[in-house]
Amino acid sequence: MIATLVIAIITLLVLLPLTGRAMINSRFKGDVRRLFEQTGSLPERNFSYEQLEGLPEPVRRYFLNVMKAGQPYIRYVRLKHGGWFKTGKDRKKMNIEGEQYFTTSKPGFVWKGKTSLFTARDMYLNDKGRLVVSLFSLIRIVNEKGPEVNQAELLRWLGESVWFPTNLLPRENLHWSSIDESHARLTFEYKGLSIYYRVTFNANNEIVKLETERYMGDEDLTPWVGEVSEYQEVEGVRVPTVIKASWILEDGKYTYGHFRVRRMGYDVPQPY
Repeated sequence: MIATLVIAIITLLVLLPLTGRAMINSRFKGDVRRLFEQTGSLPERNFSYEQLEGLPEPVRRYFLNVMKAGQPYIRYVRLKHGGWFKTGKDRKKMNIEGEQYFTTSKPGFVWKGKTSLFTARDMYLNDKGRLVVSLFSLIRIVNEKGPEVNQAELLRWLGESVWFPTNLLPRENLHWSSIDESHARLTFEYKGLSIYYRVTFNANNEIVKLETERYMGDEDLTPWVGEVSEYQEVEGVRVPTVIKASWILEDGKYTYGHFRVRRMGYDVPQPY
């Protein structure tokens, strides 16, 4: 009798996380489907050097470095990454595996990250941001949304456009302005939101740092920095494969995530 009960409890402890992961994966696939559906039909466009006229010099050199004339505008992006993540300044690093999808003509992304403790889904979908975190893929412990989350997730989409640089080309609601020989300001306006990055370029004409202010949970706007490195060519475009995300707090820099892209591809609007 006791042995049967023990076996039943062990079976339940094994099956519950598996069931939770299956439910999260199903929701994630639904998010990816909705992401691609929100885009509709898209006209084809190509990058030309004439688009660089009037841009700040470090920005112009960056585009000349990472793309060639005739590069098609990237409309969809999908990637997988590894790395580590921290849930608090004094917490230990946890290995994380992530999967992410982007659209460009209409700002949007969905991301799923999995550690040994939790599974997180982060998104900017249908003009709304949301972050959902489930402990052991079962117990929802975070479900953030609202104006501050909208701003944070739109900033994430814009900053991670370094992985699909045609999205950083100037247009009606995206502008570059000069700061100095190695810095420029990137401004993007969308649905009543105005967001920005102070962008740093290195001597190799690569973007290496993006600085802004983001809402840190329920707190006020907090300085944030993303550092990118290890550029490689992906389908004819040079992009960074490592990104490090940090908050700049009163007592110093708190790096909470370090991610390395393992796989990336363009214009395949379907999940891996």
